[in-house]
Amino acid sequence: SIPLSFFAGIGGASREGVLVKGSNYLETLSQTRYVVFDKTGTMTEGVFEVAGVYDNTLDREKVLEYAALAESSSSHPISRSLQKAYGKEIDRTRVTDVEEISGHGITAKVDGVSVAAGNYKLMKKLGLSYSETDKVGTIVHIAIDGSYEGYILISDKIKPTSAAAIKALKKAGIKGTIMLTGDSRTVADSVAAELGIDEVYSELLPGDKVAKVEELLARKGSKEKLAFVGDGINDAPVLSRADIGIAMGAMGSDAAIEAADVVLMDDNILKISSIMRIAGKTLQIVHQNIVFALGVKVLVLILGALGMANMWEAVFADVGVALLAILNAVRLLSNKKD
Repeated sequence: SIPLSFFAGIGGASREGVLVKGSNYLETLSQTRYVVFDKTGTMTEGVFEVAGVYDNTLDREKVLEYAALAESSSSHPISRSLQKAYGKEIDRTRVTDVEEISGHGITAKVDGVSVAAGNYKLMKKLGLSYSETDKVGTIVHIAIDGSYEGYILISDKIKPTSAAAIKALKKAGIKGTIMLTGDSRTVADSVAAELGIDEVYSELLPGDKVAKVEELLARKGSKEKLAFVGDGINDAPVLSRADIGIAMGAMGSDAAIEAADVVLMDDNILKISSIMRIAGKTLQIVHQNIVFALGVKVLVLILGALGMANMWEAVFADVGVALLAILNAVRLLSNKKD
């Protein structure tokens, strides 16, 4: 009754395009009451485009050239967007002394000129004044040869299914939705407001995300579970620490997929509510099968002891009950809502 129902539940999830790595994760999903999301690549498409260069004294093309070359050794989506905006072939022989500062940005030398590209924290670290802005998007501040040379605004689009996914989760009984991001407070608050997310924590370093999830885990009830949804290599520690980790399968990093307990094969977060519904239905059928099987067997045992049951009742209590439990579990292979 129990393993068969869980196997059917995992099969039903796979029909939805969701990989569940074990039956125990279905049970955890059915108890999940809080869902924490990473922003970039999870709630947003993770496809960045340069929207403009501001407060620059050098030509726009020159600022983009320095930024693109300095970031050329990075595979981060923001780095790729800078290289795309530059639009020319990257000659990495022009770049030396590259240093990536976690949670800040990159410093390097381009044609012997010192270049720093990153967030405001990097500018503070270098002791440089920088322009404040209320523009919504990812801000990459640029310093060239020790002098501040403006900032590049990079935009990222929200996934069309994100808002519907949040609504579906709340309808499914989720008590709280939380978003964690390393982006600026302005960007994070704007995205959270548009999607209807309950809480948002911004400007977090990779290590800060783990600490924040630890805090959220301590805050929830003992019988309530917390899920984390992410896609990047930096999300792997958080995916492992949460009660259940959910990774993006199409665009997610190998480390995130390996660390996760559940993988969304097409990156559609709208399916999180579907898999939670399947998990709840699985546990419901498990309980139905247990109660029915034990109930019938106990009843036939009592009737047998009283001399009121013959061989046919005994066959039904054994084989018949098993067949009915199988047929009940097979209902999980259907994705129709009850």
